[in-house]
Parts: sequence; C-alpha cells; structure tokens
Amino acid sequence: MRDGIVDTMPGGAVLREECGVFGVWGCVSAPMLTYFGLFALQHRGQESAGIAFPAGPQLHCVKGMGLVSDVFDRADVTGWPASNAIGHVRYPTFGSSNYTNAQPLVIEGRLGSLAVAHNGELTNVA
Repeated sequence: MRDGIVDTMPGGAVLREECGVFGVWGCVSAPMLTYFGLFALQHRGQESAGIAFPAGPQLHCVKGMGLVSDVFDRADVTGWPASNAIGHVRYPTFGSSNYTNAQPLVIEGRLGSLAVAHNGELTNVA
C-alpha cells in the first residue's frame, strides 16, 4: 500500500517498488550508462546511490547518501572507462539510513574483488 493505494499485478500479487538495480556488460561506457539507468530508476529509491566498475585489477566503487545527482557528477562519470558496471539506488526497507547500507557492496578476497547490488536482504551476512 502506498498513500492509500494498493498496487496489484495479475493473479493478485502485490507490487512493491523497493530499490533499483542496474547493470551494463560489454559496453565501453558502462559506468555512464549505469548512471543514466540509475537516474531513470531514481523513483525506486532516494536514500543512497552507488556504482561499481573495474579499474585495473581492482573494483572501483563510488557511492553516497542522497539522489543520483547528489552522489555523482556527470562529468566524472563520463571519464570512467570501463566495459562493465553495476549500480544501485536504495529504498530503506530494513536497516538504518547511513552510508554503511549504501550499495554496491564491495569486498576484497584472496581470489579478487566482488561487487554486489541487490534488492532485498542478505540473511546471515556475518
């Protein structure tokens, strides 16, 4: 229910707009396209935004609190050369509203880097 309106899909399933996830694979300007994708998905979440992409052997992640236009400078995004990227805009359904919960989540492991953006909850994450 949203402002007194229930959104339903065929079969009675309830539509819940929570978070936005966007990815690009195999395109020279993947971070820039991801930026525009997140901008188009901004209605799905206004708490935080982030983009992760490969930069040499590591993953580079830029994220912050606020709208896509608050977190990213369009001029910077056009200068990120990468052929793959994932992005996320967050709608707070669980957890506090702080930078720690902004996505994508990036970890460094013995086999390399991993970035994850999801729309849901990761149970038993610890």
